[in-house]
Amino acid sequence: MSTLESDLRSELMKRIREQEEAIERRMARVKYKIAVISGKGGVGKSFISANLSVTLATTGRHVGVLDVDFHGPSIPKLLGLQGRRMINTSSGLLPIIGPEGVKVVSIDFMLPSEETPVIWRGPLKTNVLRELLSIVEWSDLDYLIVDLPPGTGDEPLSIAQLIKGLTGAIVVTIPSDLSRIVVKRAISFAKQLNIELLGVIENMSYFVCPKCGSIYKIFGEGAGERIAKEMKVNFLGKIPLDPRASECMDEGEPVITCCPESEVAKAILKVTETVIRIVER
Repeated sequence: MSTLESDLRSELMKRIREQEEAIERRMARVKYKIAVISGKGGVGKSFISANLSVTLATTGRHVGVLDVDFHGPSIPKLLGLQGRRMINTSSGLLPIIGPEGVKVVSIDFMLPSEETPVIWRGPLKTNVLRELLSIVEWSDLDYLIVDLPPGTGDEPLSIAQLIKGLTGAIVVTIPSDLSRIVVKRAISFAKQLNIELLGVIENMSYFVCPKCGSIYKIFGEGAGERIAKEMKVNFLGKIPLDPRASECMDEGEPVITCCPESEVAKAILKVTETVIRIVER
């Protein structure tokens, strides 16, 4: 290795150490850091992250959301924040303020348009995530919800390594047997990294006919509870299907404030209360 290469490597390692120290300082101001994960896409993980965050904030807690799904950021849309831009100040990069005062950070706020794709390989994503965590000025938070992309790839691994002392992870699934298989892999991933499993949420659990009141198990039945039992983790609750929830998402408004009387909102509130009880015990 030449002298120049050695100097560049030393400078790079110094920069990485400085960033990791900055991350540690900023994360020290966050009481509880929760990752929301899933084994596969299409289970409504970001929907859970967004609504859990806002519901936590309605209890008077200070909450932030970090959208780590670089290739499909959904949190800004779900919270009605698309088109906004973060501001860089002397104290750091300021999050966008969303519903109920929730602080939101997403790569979506840095893209030229919503059609712009993010075409990054693994090492670049890790570098961007390290840089982002080191410069975002969250200030004092009670909860930071980290919305991770599906699977067990670069982003979840980087979060586990960069955010020291994660409070735990919440796993989102749907009732189908296929989802049960891949979600168990996500749970095993968390356990191998010594991340505490706070529990499993079964989303899209059932549908109640608004006319006759009949209950339909559209995606199957009981996978969430079976996963929790088999993997020896908490079952946090079931979230039903409701067309009004989809309408709220399209409008960029959380269900808890858009239609608080709905069964979905009531279920999310109950799950949130369970999470608070487990985390703050």
